[in-house]
Amino acid sequence: MRTLIELTVNGQPYPIDVEGRTRLLDALREKCFLTGAKEGCSTGDCGACTVLLDGQPVTSCLVLASSAAGKEITTIEGVSAGEVLHPVQQAFMSAGGLQCGICTPGMILTSIALLNENRNPTRDQIRFGLQGNLCRCTGYGKIVDAVEVAAKDMATRENGHHMEVKTEPDTNPAMAGPAQADATGGQAPGEKGR
Repeated sequence: MRTLIELTVNGQPYPIDVEGRTRLLDALREKCFLTGAKEGCSTGDCGACTVLLDGQPVTSCLVLASSAAGKEITTIEGVSAGEVLHPVQQAFMSAGGLQCGICTPGMILTSIALLNENRNPTRDQIRFGLQGNLCRCTGYGKIVDAVEVAAKDMATRENGHHMEVKTEPDTNPAMAGPAQADATGGQAPGEKGR
């Protein structure tokens, strides 16, 4: 049975009809035509489909679209301010924290959520915050570097110094608008080897 719901995505209302089993990922891609969130594993393990739901990162392949009605959804398409990149997007580009682009939107959105909660995270806190977002290309070092760069840039902006960076027309689409197989090696910040 199809139901009419309204999703608020990147500040815009999207009245859409969905089945009860429609995943948020499918609603975003097929009904809202926002394709930044990627289908990776379909089990919530890779983070490629990560979006922010009321500011918190969620794997949209595991969230029912109907449960997101009435909440604020942020996708990678809603992160930049027109042509001006978000500091995390710019840092991923400048620090080389992206390659193929499949994980990039989820990595960027998770990084934004992390930096909104902790403006000056340690490298271990960054790794812990990014667990659940898998990358098969970069080896994570440059991604962690990018989050550090973004944290410094955001601190500088908060102190009144601001440099706008405009996107190029043919920029990577992921930038429009980024013992345990995760970015932390399975360890929480401050935890010694298990």
